[in-house]
Amino acid sequence: MMVILDPGHGKNTPGKRSPVWSDGAQLLEWEFSRDIVRRIQSSLNRIGIDSKILVPEALDISLKTRVNRANVIAMLHPGSFLISVHGNAAEHPNTGTGWEVWTSPGETTSDEIATHLFKEAQDKLQGFVMRSDYCDKDCDKESKFYMLVHTKCPAVLTENLFYDNEKDCRFMMSEEGRYQIALLHVEAILNYIIL
Repeated sequence: MMVILDPGHGKNTPGKRSPVWSDGAQLLEWEFSRDIVRRIQSSLNRIGIDSKILVPEALDISLKTRVNRANVIAMLHPGSFLISVHGNAAEHPNTGTGWEVWTSPGETTSDEIATHLFKEAQDKLQGFVMRSDYCDKDCDKESKFYMLVHTKCPAVLTENLFYDNEKDCRFMMSEEGRYQIALLHVEAILNYIIL
C-alpha cells in the first residue's frame, strides 16, 4: 500500500495566493500545499508507512498527468489511496472560512477516509468552521473533480481553510497551524489503515 500525497496547485497556477496583508505577509498556495505534504510524508516515514509525493515539481502539471501518475502507483501498490491537499478561497475575500473534505459522488471507500479526516479536523482545528454536507448522511462534500473521479484508487481532496480570510490565513502561515493541519492528515491516515 502507498499513501499518495498530491500537493494541489503549482507555482505557475494563476491567482492561487492570499491578499497581501497589512504587514506584507502573503500565503502562496503552491508553497503551503507542498510544505504540508512534506510534513505528512516525514511523519509517515517515521512510523514506517510508505508514501509518495505525486508532484515533486514546483510548477503545475496537468490533471491528466497527475491522474496517470497516481494510477501507475495504485496499480503497483494495491490498497493505495490518494489525498490531494489544498487551500481554499472564496469569490470575495473574507467571505469564506473553514475546513472541508471532498469525495466523488456516491458511496465509496473514499467516504471512509473523508470521515476520518473530518473527525481529526474537528479535533485539531477547534475554533474554525467545519464545512460539511450531510445530505447523504456523511460529512464530506461531493463533486466530480477530475482527480477524484479518474483515479483507480480511493481519492479525497482536503481544503485546509481559506487563504483569503485573514484569520484562516494567519493560522495557515503559522508553524502551529501547519503542524496541526499536517497532523490531522497523519492521524486520519493511521486511523483509516488501522481501523
